[in-house]
Amino acid sequence: MKDLNIVFAGFGGQGVLFAGKVTAYAGLIENKEISWLPSYGPEMRGGTANCSVCISDQPIGSPLVTNPNVLVAMNLPSLDKFIDAVEPGGTVILDSSLIQKKVERTDVTVHYVPSSSLAEENGLKGLSNMVLIGKLFQEVCCAEGGYGFCTKETLDQAIQKCVPARKAGMLDLNRKAVETGAAQP
Repeated sequence: MKDLNIVFAGFGGQGVLFAGKVTAYAGLIENKEISWLPSYGPEMRGGTANCSVCISDQPIGSPLVTNPNVLVAMNLPSLDKFIDAVEPGGTVILDSSLIQKKVERTDVTVHYVPSSSLAEENGLKGLSNMVLIGKLFQEVCCAEGGYGFCTKETLDQAIQKCVPARKAGMLDLNRKAVETGAAQP
């Protein structure tokens, strides 16, 4: 497996850190070397939030991702902040419900997923982040030439690990959100 360096970015309250945590746990369950480094503004909800996730077969030298090979952007300020740092040949997955701007770079693969709208339409309010995780899984794990860092079963185990017991009722909704994202063209 080649190293997977992801930046998840958006506003606080969108589940950016949770999405990164689920991804990191999936790598951990697969016995990969992982790091998860959250970063958020002091205002929390509504402020900026992002996290770096590294998944590798080798020890990780730094948890900070400065040149991601995958960017998951949930709002326009995040896309604007990180798009130029994505390495050539990288993958960008964005919430096209909130980001109407088209990516001008031609050296990255961009997936426009209307995740906020899809979440709302499918009774998954607040799970736009997990819709994007589904698309991330589909493109990064399942696609030919992908990173293959986890299986569908492993991703489900990671979701079970990250959804707290007090929110156990959300487990099936998280699964449905991932399936919704994975089904996106």
